[in-house]
Amino acid sequence: MSKKRVVIALGGNALGNSLPEQMVAVKTTAKAIVDLIQEGNEVIVTHGNGPQVGMINNAMSALHREDSNVPNTPLSVCVAMSQAYIGYDLQNALREELINRGIKDMPVTTMITQVRVDAKDPAFENPTKPIGQFMSKEEAEEAEKKYGYITKEDSGRGYRRVVASPKPQEIVEIGAIRTLVESGSVVIAGGGGGIPVTLNGNHLSGVGAVIDKDHVSCLLAKELDADYLIILTAVEKAAVNYGKPDQKWLGEVSVEEMNQYCAEGHFAPGSMLPKVQAAIDFADSKAGRRSLITLLEKAKDGIQGKTGTVIVK
Repeated sequence: MSKKRVVIALGGNALGNSLPEQMVAVKTTAKAIVDLIQEGNEVIVTHGNGPQVGMINNAMSALHREDSNVPNTPLSVCVAMSQAYIGYDLQNALREELINRGIKDMPVTTMITQVRVDAKDPAFENPTKPIGQFMSKEEAEEAEKKYGYITKEDSGRGYRRVVASPKPQEIVEIGAIRTLVESGSVVIAGGGGGIPVTLNGNHLSGVGAVIDKDHVSCLLAKELDADYLIILTAVEKAAVNYGKPDQKWLGEVSVEEMNQYCAEGHFAPGSMLPKVQAAIDFADSKAGRRSLITLLEKAKDGIQGKTGTVIVK
């Protein structure tokens, strides 16, 4: 098989929901990634950070409540913390798995990644992404007054802070990531969709937002001229009429067909839809590029054309 450059986007289930779970999960995740490396592929890893950034955000908020002299930690800083701590576990697991298989000269590194968004992105007008702990109406009003948060009532369970999910415009550290990949390193980058920043003159400012990690993975794959974007999820293949008697699993599908399925509303917003949209975007960006949606443990089989939903131009 000829050498392919692959960007693999790990879903939350590849990392677990807590510190002990993550330590176990990354071992399994590392095996699947090293399978791809052993096949001769160049691999770049991106990942989500939902449970992790939530945990960090809640911990820092609790610290601020206990001691008001400790300033409230911005969400962008919490994302940076989550990138480093997930990267630390993941790069150690990958390093160990590579050495166990006799691959001793392949460095693994985590790049703390900033992603520029447009300050005028319409998403900032309508924040929808809930983060952090549930609050009473009084606590929510206090947080709005004190920190300028926007809060919304969440399914009868209380109030939560909501933030925007703007589109990624530029991966700030792309030059360094490209250099590392071309030098033969396995690179973990764009964690949690990247640290959202806006550009003011030459200064990058963190913003309270969450960028969709699948869209960042797509941008990263395009910038690195990858052959494959693999988006890992909880199912082996995407499906139309999911959960209905006429459910159909999708194998190889054209960009055109996939766009049609999106227009017909086959994929749930907030779960499968952003994955499918990112996969379409990458496959459509250049002839020969392919996107694969599948389970972590099926990634190798998917690249070999044995399973998964493969989107082609």
